[in-house]
Amino acid sequence: MNHQNTPNMILWFFLAVFTLSCIMMGWLLWPFVSVIILAIVVTAVFMPVYKLLNRRFNPTLASLLTCILIFFVLFLPISFLVGILANEAWELYVTARGALQSKPIMELLERSDIFDKINQFLARFKIEITGEQLNRAIAEVGRVVALFLYEQARSITTNVLKFIVNFFFMLLIIFYLLIDSPRLISFIFKMSPLPEDQDQILIQKFKDIAAAILLGNGLGGLIQGTLGGIVFALFGLKSPFVWGVIMALLAFLPILGIGAVFIPAAIFLFLQGRIAAGIFFLVFYIILSGGIEYLFKPKLVGQRVRMHTLIVFLSIIGGLKLFGILGIIYGPLVVTAFLTLAEIYLASYQQLIEPSQ
Repeated sequence: MNHQNTPNMILWFFLAVFTLSCIMMGWLLWPFVSVIILAIVVTAVFMPVYKLLNRRFNPTLASLLTCILIFFVLFLPISFLVGILANEAWELYVTARGALQSKPIMELLERSDIFDKINQFLARFKIEITGEQLNRAIAEVGRVVALFLYEQARSITTNVLKFIVNFFFMLLIIFYLLIDSPRLISFIFKMSPLPEDQDQILIQKFKDIAAAILLGNGLGGLIQGTLGGIVFALFGLKSPFVWGVIMALLAFLPILGIGAVFIPAAIFLFLQGRIAAGIFFLVFYIILSGGIEYLFKPKLVGQRVRMHTLIVFLSIIGGLKLFGILGIIYGPLVVTAFLTLAEIYLASYQQLIEPSQ
């Protein structure tokens, strides 16, 4: 036997066995990956609350009190609102589907001279929009969006037991993460082959993106969706709760935002002859959206997360397509991991790979 090769053989054998164990561990935890990711994100957001409580109480009691707070902040509102969302989303879907046959939008346009003026303007560019086309487009968008929200809400309402079990499973994970996160992070640092400063960058980036998603975008979306839904209800528009939820989700998108709902709603009011209401909608949208984007979010999360607007937009749209409603969280996390690793590569490893000139 060649004794000089024995250490290398042992190392490669160990790495093979260790890789296999990692694959098996990932396979074992894969059914719970969504719950684990959510638990990590929520833990990062509520960690300041835990640290504040830990000054007065022991770690176990502080973690328990934090989990109770999470229960009241997340579980109760979600449980109460999902049922309402499912009902209103289905009503909106039925209304939008019926609009494809009854064509109420087309009839409204025919009674208004605004549509003729728009076509006169577009005629300069050799473009013409028919009432049939616009009616079908608006009704189809409403149908698709309402069906998506209904399916997301129904998946919870039809699997109530699964939702409850997953939520309390998430709380259990959060309970131990709050207590043991320093030891867990230390373990990750020891296992990682990267230098400690690069591990620190990765961990900090994920903390920052969690804060930006749930604190910045989450609270910003909640405020815009709530106020937008109230305005819709005050002006007698149908399904204000559903439109409020849609606006809360759209608030995550940096390009469209709640303007994707408010601007068409204002146009609809103009077509109805409610000019003052339409102007109010436009002014309210500008004040609400501008206040959240340029005053509220910068004050809350600062400049910790710097990501190009288009990348944020694509990450959320791609996340929604792949993971459903939770893609709002998963999409930016995936992009954050990629961009952070790309920065580390450019700073530390590119010169090791490229030949020196």
